[in-house]
Amino acid sequence: MVVRSKILWLMLALVLTATTLVSAEEDDEASVEAETPENIEEEEEIEEVVYGTPAQPVDSYLAETFDDVNAFEKTWVRSKAKKDGVDEGIAKYDGVWAVESAVKEALIGDRGLVLKSKAKHAAISIPLKKTFEFNKKPLVVQYEVNLQNGQDCGGAYIKLLSAKNGKVDLENFTDKTPYTIMFGPDKCGNDFKLHFIFRHVNPLTGEIEEKHAKRPRDKFEEAFKDKKPHLYTLIIRHDNNYEVLLDHSPVNTGNLLEDFTPPVNPPKEIADENDKMPEDWDEREKIPDPNAKKPDEWDDDAPMQIADPDATMPRGWLNNQPEMIADPEAIKPDDWDDEMDGEWEAPLINNPICSEAPGCGEWSAPMVENPAYKGKWKAPMIDNPNYRGKWAPRRIQNPGYFEDLQPYKMTPIGAVGLELWSMSDNIYFDNLLITDSVPEAYAFAAETFDLKVQKIEKGNTGTFQRILNYSNKNPWLYGIYVLLVAIPVVLIFACCCAEISESQKAKDARKKKTDEMSEDDPQAEEEGDEEAPEEGEAQEEEEGEAQEEEDEPQEVEVEDDEEEEDDEEVEGDEGSELIPRKSPRLRKPRKD
Repeated sequence: MVVRSKILWLMLALVLTATTLVSAEEDDEASVEAETPENIEEEEEIEEVVYGTPAQPVDSYLAETFDDVNAFEKTWVRSKAKKDGVDEGIAKYDGVWAVESAVKEALIGDRGLVLKSKAKHAAISIPLKKTFEFNKKPLVVQYEVNLQNGQDCGGAYIKLLSAKNGKVDLENFTDKTPYTIMFGPDKCGNDFKLHFIFRHVNPLTGEIEEKHAKRPRDKFEEAFKDKKPHLYTLIIRHDNNYEVLLDHSPVNTGNLLEDFTPPVNPPKEIADENDKMPEDWDEREKIPDPNAKKPDEWDDDAPMQIADPDATMPRGWLNNQPEMIADPEAIKPDDWDDEMDGEWEAPLINNPICSEAPGCGEWSAPMVENPAYKGKWKAPMIDNPNYRGKWAPRRIQNPGYFEDLQPYKMTPIGAVGLELWSMSDNIYFDNLLITDSVPEAYAFAAETFDLKVQKIEKGNTGTFQRILNYSNKNPWLYGIYVLLVAIPVVLIFACCCAEISESQKAKDARKKKTDEMSEDDPQAEEEGDEEAPEEGEAQEEEEGEAQEEEDEPQEVEVEDDEEEEDDEEVEGDEGSELIPRKSPRLRKPRKD
């Protein structure tokens, strides 16, 4: 108990010391931080993420933040056209667009373009400040999407519209309007897509064909479900390499010449459509053995199952009784018309006589597998001696072959548009950027999208995260945490050891007081075995002495014995509380 008390007081002192150090350190830091204006500004910045409309990047062809509503109405054009090939009731592009703040975690002063309607065609576009020509500089496309209500079926992609003579008819913008690149997310059911499609012009015929990029190697489905803003970035370089990023992380990379379907360049050779397989060409690798014959005992008509020849009708089976009988209690309805409804018949019920019998009706033996059944006989297959392999038409030079080694040089871009159909509303678009500078795109995202992420993370930061952040700034606190964890462990260990020791002492004392049988000590038994010969010699000497004492008077022995017993009783009464008693099994033989 004394040791435990000392440990408890020691641990309590450590806790009080640690608490005092932490409090003193926090007070010192608070006093130092209060003296510097920079720290005051930093604390205010932590409390609220401050947003300001970023400046237009120098090399940008378009940088739209949607923060200025008046500027939006002047520059963006809503389509007035109708979609071909659909019902008149839904052909019109009458989807509702609005500029407003995000529903959740919105930055103060930040706005975006929101598609408010669903199950309607919607189209809106804006011209670039200058036409983008594909030369040695890269094309960088970047914008944000927030599916505020999730996405059931629909797209949130953008189209980079092709410029004809430097102009684009935005008022008649439809799904048929020529575009150079389509980029962005799309989903319907469980089919998730992140489109990157470019339209390639055939240098021989001038025909345009869509080229689809391979599917992203990384999963991106969470962006359709979490109802948070996400940043989509497309970078195409003049060496034909491209990169698709989601929230600054690459999810798809490749080359325009190698990673698109169908490929940019057609094959040099193609199969000759006019070539036909010769009549004597045999493609069969195996044929039935022409020399094989069906065995005489083979019966093609043998049934698969037959009636069991060993089966017998159970005793008591009622052959003459039907399983079902007409209900004798049934009554013909009053409104039954035999001419209209036909002859009335009582409904059938189970024959009550059959309930006590094994069965009723005509008995038939159960069916079993027919041992003579072998099925239809077929000749075994052997290698075809006339086999010449699989026939394929001959290869000829592709008349439409061309080699375009610079697919990067696409049709110039004059505008950006959103032409969508969605079964979800409140799709939020923001911070649309077209530029030829990758660093500008990163800097633009740092002033817009990254601030939104900071605000969301700040809102999701709990008490544990704040403690962790403070501890990272003050690493010495981890030593205190180790002490606080070690204290309960040491206390539990000390208490358990003390309880075990006290329990063992109490058990030993009880055995000594009650002469309770104790467990044998192996070491003591071995020592006893070694001393056995010596005890045998002593016992012989004692027997000799006892034989000599037999000649003495009996009364003296009795008196001596009585005196010894009296002495033992007195000594036992006086020292019973002081002298511990031994277990009878461990006592040595007393010498008389």
